[in-house]
Amino acid sequence: MAKDNKKLVQAITSQEDNFAQWYTDICVKAELVEYSSVKGFIILRPYGQAIWELIQKDMDARFKATGHENVAMPVLIPESLLQKEGELVNGFAPEVAWVTMGGSDKLEERLAVRPTSETMFCDHWSRVLHSYRELPMKYNQWCSVVRWEKTTRPFLRSREFWWQEGHTIHETAAEAEAETQQQLNCYADVCEQDLAIPVVKGRKTDKEKFAGAEATYTIEAMMKDGKALQSGTSHYFGDKFSKAYDVTFTGRDNQLHHPFQTSWGVSTRLVGAIIMTHGDDDGLILPPAVAPIQVVVVPIAAHKPGVSEKAAELAEKISKYARVKLDDSDNAPGWKFSQWEMKGVPLRLEIGPKDLEKNQCVLVRRDTREKTFVSLDELETAIPAQLEALRKDLYERALANREKRTWAATTMDEVKELAKANTGYIKTMWCGDLACEMKMKEEAGLSSRCMPFEQEHLSDVCPCCGKPAKTMVYWGVAY
Repeated sequence: MAKDNKKLVQAITSQEDNFAQWYTDICVKAELVEYSSVKGFIILRPYGQAIWELIQKDMDARFKATGHENVAMPVLIPESLLQKEGELVNGFAPEVAWVTMGGSDKLEERLAVRPTSETMFCDHWSRVLHSYRELPMKYNQWCSVVRWEKTTRPFLRSREFWWQEGHTIHETAAEAEAETQQQLNCYADVCEQDLAIPVVKGRKTDKEKFAGAEATYTIEAMMKDGKALQSGTSHYFGDKFSKAYDVTFTGRDNQLHHPFQTSWGVSTRLVGAIIMTHGDDDGLILPPAVAPIQVVVVPIAAHKPGVSEKAAELAEKISKYARVKLDDSDNAPGWKFSQWEMKGVPLRLEIGPKDLEKNQCVLVRRDTREKTFVSLDELETAIPAQLEALRKDLYERALANREKRTWAATTMDEVKELAKANTGYIKTMWCGDLACEMKMKEEAGLSSRCMPFEQEHLSDVCPCCGKPAKTMVYWGVAY
């Protein structure tokens, strides 16, 4: 059985040897996904789906608390409808999947499998919106979308992925702008509070913004390997889409006006962020808020009198305040330990004959492997405390990783030297010109991640051209 335990762990490539393969191994070995028969399309297995549902549940409650309602839009979009907004269709054209047949009949018009749903919401609003009294309209939908990605990886880039997309229209530009910021802050709170992932909030450059948007705001997270992951975006459209789709309302002045629009979304990419921010060579490490199982109870020497019964009793009690699993299978304890470590369960509770004699158990943290002897009478206090301590430590370690992998540079030589030797964020000033943004990509291999809201003055000039700088930018290599 010891050999089996070793094989279970060896099935994961080490992060140091090959981070990309390590990530793929985790996705498969922790039973989060399975590859389907269609290239680029993954199957979310029960454990992976359970993680996503916990994220979904928390976010859905937050959306509803701020007045958003869930709706469901059709999955197919007529080509003529998609083409009404030129920037949007041009931005997504290479990734759109088309339906051309209905049964054995060729369709008169191609239908796009939705890559995003701005067009469908605008089409709907053009028919149902009449007066300023009906505004704002704040909708959200949970669905999957299809984008024909060339290179795919589970959770990070797949041809079909699950997400939420919020779409709102407002009477004034100021209200719409406030909405984009509110939702970006919501995403940041979920990442930092629930997922224990620190993020940088900022605005995308014009080159990196969403097709058709006036402004795109983002939360950027850093993975263990130093690469950036765009983890959520919020877009302000102004009245561009409402004009293109003839969405109007009668205003307070009894004249027709176009509403101001936003959209915002996060996806199952957040599951990938959890894996790459917290995981280790033994598997997942899940933040408690999104762990389908927060505590696994493992009886030791279960054949001894009273052990199995006490383990079942403890699991029943713990279920009142935590998500718990009793592992009463016939597998050896070592195999069970490896299995649940692979799946990232935050806490393991061990109880054996000697523990029964002392009215205690052993709590083992997934992240540090730290063992604590706890009286059975104190579990209801000890378990929540340990879960919260684990969450805080995960966040602090991720923050420390970001800080040690963030550098400031004032010249292109410094940028290139840092980029050659390291992977992480490089902060520089920027003049705002696209040519300099392209130069950073061509000469240093870095893309702009965002213009952070928390600005610093690093120098007076842009390192690419020497012209006066307008803003500070985070640059990096991104997933």
